[in-house]
Amino acid sequence: MGRLGRDVSEIGFGAWQIGADWGTVDEDAAMATLHAAADAGVSFFDTADVYGDGRSEQLVGRLLRERDGAGITVATKMGRRLEQTVGNYSPENFRAWNDRSRENLGVETLDLVQLHCPPSDLYYEPEVFADLDAMVAEGRIAAYGVSVERVEDALKAIEYPGVATVQIIFNPFRQRPAARFFEEAARRRVGVIVRVPLASGLLAGKYTRETTFGPDDHRNYNRTGASFDVGETFAGVPFEAGLGAVDELRERVPDDVSLAQVVLRWILMHEAVSTVIPGARSPEQARANAAAADLQPLDDATMAAWTAVYEQRIAPHVHQRW
Repeated sequence: MGRLGRDVSEIGFGAWQIGADWGTVDEDAAMATLHAAADAGVSFFDTADVYGDGRSEQLVGRLLRERDGAGITVATKMGRRLEQTVGNYSPENFRAWNDRSRENLGVETLDLVQLHCPPSDLYYEPEVFADLDAMVAEGRIAAYGVSVERVEDALKAIEYPGVATVQIIFNPFRQRPAARFFEEAARRRVGVIVRVPLASGLLAGKYTRETTFGPDDHRNYNRTGASFDVGETFAGVPFEAGLGAVDELRERVPDDVSLAQVVLRWILMHEAVSTVIPGARSPEQARANAAAADLQPLDDATMAAWTAVYEQRIAPHVHQRW
C-alpha cells in the first residue's frame, strides 16, 4: 500500500455496517462476521470513531484482542464528532479524538488514521497536516490519510507528502476517480482505499422497487442528503435509476458468481486500487466478499458493456458532482 509501507488484502472489511446506520447488528453476529472475514484472508479493517459512537471501533478492537492482532491492519477515522468547520480540526481535538480511538481499539499506536471527509478548505491549511506529522512523531499514529467525497479534494490532499492513503468512493456507478485521480495516486505511491463499492447494496442486485429500509438505516433517512453527503447513500444515484442500470449489468454476470462479487472484481481491475472495503452483516457475506479476489479478470467485452451502462444511465446523475 504505497507510502503506508504495508501489504494488505485486496478485499478489506468496511465496519460501518456493524456500527450503526444500517439497521441493528447484535454483537455476537458482528463478531462472527469479523472473524469470518479474517479467516477468509481479510487483513485490512476500516472503521471510524463515529460509527455507532465508537461501537464499531470497540468491536474491531475485540477482534484484535481475540486474534492477538496477527497480520491485521486497522484504519480508523476522525473529524466528524464536531461541526464541520476548519477550526475544529485543531491539535487539541485531534489528540482527544486520538485518545478515544486508541482506547476503543485497545492499542497504543493506531495503524492508520484518516481525516473523515473534512471540508474542502481544510486541504489549504498546511499546519493541519504538519500537526498530523507531529502525531506520527509522538507515536500516537503510525501513518495518516484522508477520506474524501470529491476527486478534487483527493488531488489536493496528496500534494502533502505525509498523506499515505486516500479513501474514495469508486464502483461501476462512480467511475470519475479512474479518469481523474488514479494515475496521480499511483505516481505518488499513495494507497487507494475504495469505499461504498456496492453503492450501499444497490450493486448487489437484490433490491427491487418494493424494497424498504428501516427508520435507522441511512438508505432511508439520507436519500436526499439530509444527514450527510448524499453520495454516501447509493453512491449518489437515484434509487430507481440504479435499479434499471443494475438489470443491465447483471446480463454480463456468469451464473456461478454473484453480481456483488463481479463488481468487487471490476474494482480490482484498476491497478491503482490497493484495497476495497465492502461491508458485511453476516459471515456468509464476509466470505463471499473475500472470494471475489480469486475471480478471473473480467473480459474486455464486459468492461466495455459496463462502461456503456455508466455513460448512458448513471453518469448524468453523478459524474460531475464528485
